[in-house]
Amino acid sequence: MTNSVHLESYREALVFLATAGVVVPLFHRLRISPVLGFLLAGAALGPFGLGRFARENSWASMFTITDVEGVSSLAEFGLVFLLFMIGLELSWERLVRLRRLVFGLGLAQVAVSTTVLAAIGHFWFNVEPAPSILMGGALAMSSTAVVMPVLAEGRRLAKTSGRVAFSILLLQDLMVAPALFFVSVLANAKQGFSAFEAASAFLPAFLALAGLIVFGRLLLRPLFRLVASAQLTELFMAACLLVVIGEALITAAAGLSMGLGAFIAGLLLAETEFRREIEVTIEPFKGLLLGLFFVSVGAGLDIGAVVADPGPVVLNAVGLTIVKAALIFGLALLFRIEWRVALEAALLLAPGGEFALALLTSAMGAGVLPGHFGSDAMVVVTLSIFFIPFLGWVGVKIAQGGAVVAEDEQHAHLAPEAQIAEGRVLIVGFGRIGSLVGDMLTRHNVPFVAVDDLVSLVAKGREEGVEIYWGNATRREFLLRCGVAQARALVVTVENAPAAEEIVRVAHEIRNDLIIVARARDARHATALYRLGASDAIPETIEASLQLAETVLVDIGVPMGYVIASIHEKRDEFRKILQPSGEEARERQVQRRKELKRERVRRKISGRAAEQAEEEAPNA
Repeated sequence: MTNSVHLESYREALVFLATAGVVVPLFHRLRISPVLGFLLAGAALGPFGLGRFARENSWASMFTITDVEGVSSLAEFGLVFLLFMIGLELSWERLVRLRRLVFGLGLAQVAVSTTVLAAIGHFWFNVEPAPSILMGGALAMSSTAVVMPVLAEGRRLAKTSGRVAFSILLLQDLMVAPALFFVSVLANAKQGFSAFEAASAFLPAFLALAGLIVFGRLLLRPLFRLVASAQLTELFMAACLLVVIGEALITAAAGLSMGLGAFIAGLLLAETEFRREIEVTIEPFKGLLLGLFFVSVGAGLDIGAVVADPGPVVLNAVGLTIVKAALIFGLALLFRIEWRVALEAALLLAPGGEFALALLTSAMGAGVLPGHFGSDAMVVVTLSIFFIPFLGWVGVKIAQGGAVVAEDEQHAHLAPEAQIAEGRVLIVGFGRIGSLVGDMLTRHNVPFVAVDDLVSLVAKGREEGVEIYWGNATRREFLLRCGVAQARALVVTVENAPAAEEIVRVAHEIRNDLIIVARARDARHATALYRLGASDAIPETIEASLQLAETVLVDIGVPMGYVIASIHEKRDEFRKILQPSGEEARERQVQRRKELKRERVRRKISGRAAEQAEEEAPNA
C-alpha cells in the first residue's frame, strides 16, 4: 500500500499545536498573558529565528515556521472570531449604559491619539497625509487581548481603573470596522476612482451590508431555534461556524472586510437566548486561531534587525508608550477620573495592540501604506505589547497608594457583565418548578437569570420578559458565562438526576461558598446532592408528603401555627438524616463556617473603607 501522507504538509500545524501546548500552561503558571508567549514563540520559530538555520541544518526545519504567508492567511480567521466575540459581548442596551466613558472618553482618546500620532508621522517621519492618518489610527489602538487578562488576573476588572480601561477598549473595538473600511476607501482612491465611481463601487457593498443586517435579524433566531431543538452539540457547533465564516465571507465578497461581517453577526446574536452557548462554543476556535495570529505576527518580527540596531526600535516603542500614556492620562483627568485611576488606565492602554497589527497588515496588503513604514510600525507595536504586564504592575502599585472606593462605586455600572451578575440568583431549569421559583423571587424583588436546555421553555420565558438563556449548564464554561462565580445563589430544578448532580458538582468546584438549592427526586438523590456540595436538597416525595400532612391537619381543625411549626421541625429532621454523616459532614460544616467568617471580614473591611472614603470626601 502506497503511503500518500506527506508529513511536510502537516509540519507547521504540528509546530503550532506543540507551541500552544507548551506556551499556554507555562504562561498561565507564570501569570503572564499567553499572547506574549505566542509572540515570543513566533519570533523564535519564524524565518528570522530558528528558520535561519533551517537551510543548513535539517533538524532545525522540523521546529520552524517558514511559510509565514500561508500561516497568516489562516491566522486572519483569529481576528474574524475575535471581532465576532466582541460583537457578541455588546448590545445596544449595553452601549447606552456605557455611553459616558465609551462615547465620551473612549472617542476622545481615539480622536486625539490618532491626530497627534498622525501629525508625528507626517511631520517627523515624512509619511503622506492619508497613510499617516491610517498609521495614527492603528497606533492609537490598545491590546484588548493582553490588557483584559492582566486586569482579570490582578482582580482589577471590578475597580474603576478596570472599568475605565474596559470602556476605552470597547470604543476602540467598535472603531476597528470603520478603520478597515477606511483602508478599502484609500485602496480605491489609489486606483484613481472619482468620488462618483467610489460611491458606485461601494453602493453594492452597503446594500449587501444592509441586507445582511435585515436578514440576520429575521433569520438568525429561527435558525438557532431549529438547530437547538435537535439537541445535537456538533450540529450547534456547525451552525455557529457557518454564521461566523458565512457572514465574514459575504462581506468580503461585497468588498468589505471579513472582520466587519463577523462583528455584525455577533452584534445580531447578542440579544438572543443562544448567546451564552455560542460564546462557549466559539471560544476554543477563537483562542486557537488568535494564538496562530500572534504566532504569525511574531514570526514576522526580524529579531536580527532589532538586535543589530535596537536603538531606534526601542526608542520608538518607548516614545509611543509615553505619548499615548500622557494623552490618555490628560483626557481621563478632563473626565474627572481620580488621578491614580487615570494613571493606571493610561499605563495599561499606552502600548499598541493586536488590531494595530491587523490594520497595518491590511493597509500594506492593499498598497495604501508603504511597506517599510508598515513593517517598522509593526515591530514597534509588537515590542510595546511586551511592556503591558510590567506597566500593569506599576499601575497597581500606584493605585494602592490611595483609597478610591468612592470612585469605584461611582462607576460600578460600567463593570463587565460578569461583575454585573453579582447579586442575582441563577436558576437552572425553568420548567414548572423553576418558573415558580422565579415568580417568588420577583415578588420579593430579587433579580435572577434563568437557564434551560429546552427551546420551547426558553422562547416562552423570553416572551414573558425573563432573562433566560438556552444552553448546557453541566459545562463549567457555560455556568461561568452565566455569572455563577458572582451569583447570590444557585437553584437547580432540572429533572434529569445525573445532570443535576453534575451541575451541583461543577458549581461547588467553582465556588465552594455558593448557596446551592437543588431539587431531588428522592431521599437517596438528596443525599448524593448534599455530598456533591448542595446547601439544601429538596426531595420531591418528602416535600409532597409534608404538604399533604399540613393540609390534612389544617382541614381537621388543628391551629395553623402549630401545624407550620411541626412541619418545619419534621423538615429539619429529614434534612439531618439526608445530609452526609460523620467526619465528612463535620469537615463540610467547619469549612463553610470558615468561608462565612472570611466573607464577613471582607465585607466589614469594605464597609470601613467606604466609611473612611466618605469621611475624607468633604476634606478633599
